[in-house]
Formats: sequence, structure tokens, C-alpha cells
Amino acid sequence: MRLAIVPAVLRTLPRDGWLLFASRFVRLFAYGSLSVVLVFYLISIGLSEPQVGSLLTLTLVGDTIVSLYLTTRADRIGRRRALLVGASLMIAAGAIFASTHQIWLLLLAGTIGVISPSGNEVGPFLPVEQAALAQVSGSRTRTEVLAWYTLVGAFATALGALAAGLIASGLTTSAPAARYRVVVLFYAAMGAVLSVLFANLSGAAEPAGSGDARSAAAPSVLTGLTGLDRSRTVVTKLAALFALDAFAGGFVIQSFAAYWFYLRFNVSPATLGSIFFWANVFAGLSALLASRLASRFGLIRTMVGTHIPSNVLLILVPLMPTLKLAVLVLLARFSISQMDVPTRQSYLMAVVSPGERSAAAGIAGVARTIGASISPLFVGFMFAQPSLVNLPFFLAGTLKIAYDLLLYKAFIDVRPPEESVAAPARRPS
Repeated sequence: MRLAIVPAVLRTLPRDGWLLFASRFVRLFAYGSLSVVLVFYLISIGLSEPQVGSLLTLTLVGDTIVSLYLTTRADRIGRRRALLVGASLMIAAGAIFASTHQIWLLLLAGTIGVISPSGNEVGPFLPVEQAALAQVSGSRTRTEVLAWYTLVGAFATALGALAAGLIASGLTTSAPAARYRVVVLFYAAMGAVLSVLFANLSGAAEPAGSGDARSAAAPSVLTGLTGLDRSRTVVTKLAALFALDAFAGGFVIQSFAAYWFYLRFNVSPATLGSIFFWANVFAGLSALLASRLASRFGLIRTMVGTHIPSNVLLILVPLMPTLKLAVLVLLARFSISQMDVPTRQSYLMAVVSPGERSAAAGIAGVARTIGASISPLFVGFMFAQPSLVNLPFFLAGTLKIAYDLLLYKAFIDVRPPEESVAAPARRPS
């Protein structure tokens, strides 16, 4: 009876697959809760808006370095070990953020540790888990498994945002900084839960075929540094495009979007939690629909065809004259905004060599983190100027549409194996 409510594509997942789904839920719940209150918390302990922008930029830069180092080595040092290191850095960052208001300590913890100001994935977790899930899924079910994986994360982020809003508004007897600090401490505790989950992964989660001829050969210096050989060209092009998309998204990360609603409409943290709860629910459902669209129209067409309308809606959010209309447009945007996530992940896993998936996912993830780490620096200054508070939405939507058009032009003819029955796949030159 219990299996009857589990989607058929997930029933064949091994125990390690379910542990990875559980870690995704725990991690995104923590990210979602932190993203709603992080800017409020940092300002409440005395940081200015420009300082917050600089801190979040350095936080994402640090996440980039950690992710690049661990993901390009995960298949050599062990995926479980890489994930455990990431969880430890998440615990340390949360604990330091909650225990000090010294800007230099916050900068140190944010740079070395793993902190998510956006509500989205940071650090080494997603690339390593993504490679492991692709390993246990066939090409016909890969996109659907990743769609459910995305859905689980979206619901977790939504619940985390809702919980953070309720906690911040429920502790009415405490000062604002103390209320927000509870959420930061909870973030650190979720890192400890992740450590337990990762410690229970078996050897089946590690990369297979480590003894083949390719791995036995001495790698070039570049291959040793990046973990890429045959897939280097396609990953480089995709990573550059993903960096552009993430740079655009960095202007409207969830922490800043929540603070924008506060500045524009004086929205309370509890209401913000409810808004972003539903936003992430709709986003998760949109990801689930993506696998069906991709099976009919192809991965690239699904990515671009759903992403452009969502970015038009993003541009429209600050043009709305009332809170209700702004929230309505935001929710409409989120209802289609995440269709490109499982399709993007599946496409990357399909067009690279199986033995290079961890490195490919890691480098693509790092490219996204680099892109996302730059824009918050500008947003902090924009929020400090009342006349510029709407500009991040306009920049984000316009740049994201440019990304969509460039992606379509470069990769429409580069087909994954499951779409190549009628025509051979083309590798980009």
C-alpha cells in the first residue's frame, strides 16, 4: 500500500538513492529557512546594506572554491567523503554566523564555510548527488528522476521558508536579532543531520568503472585539475552559459527578493515566509512537469520555451502597483521557472562521458556559483538607493532571456542519446 503512492520511476531506486533524496530535502529545508531571514539577521546585528552585499558575494565565492576543489576530486577521494566535508563546513558556517557580529569573522566563515543566501544549492552537494543519481538511472528515466529530485528540493525550500517566517514572528518576546539567530542555529543543526545521512551511504554510491583503461592511463595536467577529458569542450560552453544565467539570477536571489518586498510593501517576515512557501511549491510542481514536456519536445526546447516566459514575468514583478498583484505575478513566474532545472541537469549528464559526470556537474555548478556571486555586490548598493530598488528585477529578466537565446543557438542540434534515434547527435566544435 505504501509503495502505491510512490511514483513508479522511484520504486526501483536503491537505498543510496533514497538517502540522497533525504539529504536533498534536509539541505534545501535549511537553505530555504535561512534565505528568508539572512539579510534581516545581518542588518539587525549592525551590518549595512553594502556590507551585506559584499558578505554574500564573498560567501558565494567561498562556496565556489569549496565546490570546485571537492567536486573535481570526488570520484578520486570518494563521493561520500566529499559530501561529509561539505556538511562539516555547513555546520561550522552556521555556528559562527550565529555566534558573532564581527564582520571579519562573518567574512571568514562565509568564505570558507557553506552558506546559502539564495535558498538554492551551494557547495559540493548537488554535483556529487546528481552524478550518483544519473549513475543509478537509465537514460530513459534520468530526466524524470531528476525532476522528482528537484521537486523534493523545491518543497523543502518552501517548507523551510514558511518555518523561518513562523519562527521569526512567533518569538515575539525576543529582539529581532535573537529571533533570526534561532533560524541560523537551526541551519547549523541541519548540517549535522546531513552528516548522518552521508555517513550511511554505501560503496554503491561511488563511481563505477574506476579500473578501466581510461582511468588507468596517466591523465594530462589539465585533466588532472578539472577531471575532464573528452567532455571538456561541451562542458566549457555550457558552463559559460550557466554562469550568465546564474549571474542574472543573483540579482533576485530569495534573500534579496524577500527584502525587496519589505522595502516596497513593508511585508512582515511571517508573510514573506508564506509568499515564498507557495512560490517554491509552484516551482517544484513546474519541475515535475518538465520531464513530460522534455519527452515530447526535447530537453533544449523545454528549457528555453519555458524559461523565456518566466523571465518576462520576472521583469513585470516590480511594475505591479500593489502587493497582491506583485505576489500574483511572482507566483505565476515560479509556476514555470524551474522547468529548466531537471532538464538542464539531465542534458548535462547526457552529453558528457559517463566517467566525467561528477567533474562536469561540479564545474557547471561552480560556473553558476561564480556568476551568482558577483551580482549581490551590486544589489546591496542598489537597495541602498530608493530609486534603484526595482533595477535588479529588470537586469535579471533581461540577462536571463539573453542566456536562453544563446543556449538555443549553440545547442539545439546537440542531442542527448535518448533524442538521437532519428538523427545522430552532434558535438559542438
